Amino acid sequence: MSENFSKSGLPRVREVLERHVESGKIPGLVALISRGDETYVEAIGTMRHDGGPPMRRDTIFRMASTSKPVTMAAAMILLDECRLRLDDVVEQWLPELAGRRVLTRIDAPLDDTVPARRPITVRDVLTSTFGLGMDMTVIGTPIMNEVFAQGLTPNLPEPMPEPDEWMRRLGTLPLMHQPGERWQYQIASDLLGVLVARVTGRPFDEFLHERVFAPLGMTDTGFHVPADRIDRMPVLYIPDPADGGFQVWDEGPGGRWSEPPAFPGGGGGLASTVDDYHAYFRMLLNHGVHQGERILSRPAVELMTTNRLPPAQQAARTTLALDNVHVSFGQGQHGGWGLGMAVRTYRGDYAPIGQFGWDGGSGTSTYADPDNDLIGILCTQVGATTPDATRAFLDFWTTLYQVID
Repeated sequence: MSENFSKSGLPRVREVLERHVESGKIPGLVALISRGDETYVEAIGTMRHDGGPPMRRDTIFRMASTSKPVTMAAAMILLDECRLRLDDVVEQWLPELAGRRVLTRIDAPLDDTVPARRPITVRDVLTSTFGLGMDMTVIGTPIMNEVFAQGLTPNLPEPMPEPDEWMRRLGTLPLMHQPGERWQYQIASDLLGVLVARVTGRPFDEFLHERVFAPLGMTDTGFHVPADRIDRMPVLYIPDPADGGFQVWDEGPGGRWSEPPAFPGGGGGLASTVDDYHAYFRMLLNHGVHQGERILSRPAVELMTTNRLPPAQQAARTTLALDNVHVSFGQGQHGGWGLGMAVRTYRGDYAPIGQFGWDGGSGTSTYADPDNDLIGILCTQVGATTPDATRAFLDFWTTLYQVID
């Protein structure tokens, strides 16, 4: 038996994942576990809830928010090359964000503002603290209503417009918080893509392909799936929260990923496979090197995968996670945040401090653990409108940590 995995551990992982598929709540899944030079993959179930082709190792999934840790690499390359500096003011590339005003309180009318105390910096964007974000605790406030109405977030009836128009709309809004003051979710990750494109003078997706995906051999990763591969993408279901019934949110052929999007969203736009994601997270565990080729500098990887939040911000993020468990079904409780990903700062379950990665609302979970040289990737096609996909993640990680003797 392997020296990296316990004898009883791997069968237990498979048994627990099979139980989720046999429950009828998750049609199919692909799981990858990697430790040292050993990789183990399970593909269980089918591409549709009513049958269809079996899940395969090369099935292409919508990675949703697990895009965030991967797309961050584009900005880190620009930092490595000194084309960006952490405390550069962003308005030289993003003039739409000059002269910001800030709401007097989170539920204030949009014209009840004060001037920003300082300009927005690159650091604010990379740490997700530039002043605007998706805050599920303040749904229904004027500012959140306007964020949705303007199509500034993905997966809503109003599609995200192309980047320059998206920036124009973003520039019409006041900030929710002063720059650098508070960690907020999502919008900074999409803003990152616009920033990279403007600094490089190239589309964000092109730069990512050339500098990250191609060197890592991530041949099935991108913001859309070419016609000759789209049959490898399963239906994505967003279950009905009331009764758990399978509602189709996106088909493969003819669906949202069958054509290049107007907006290549760094916050949630990637499609990929378990092996492509494994290559990326293995590179991070290897301090930025892939098969002898350096993709990112060692300090860039350390910066990404170390908690960046000061105590007050970390407390706010922890509170958000703990007060949201009835909505998040227990996800998000890591404490810290690095650049583009969660970083575990306290031991709240079986995973140790220092584990990094993130989860996606389309039923994906990707984490790496430096202490144990361990990577786990679980991809399903069931969105997080019910607890089913999240429970599969939690059980995957619980059994995964029993695989290590």
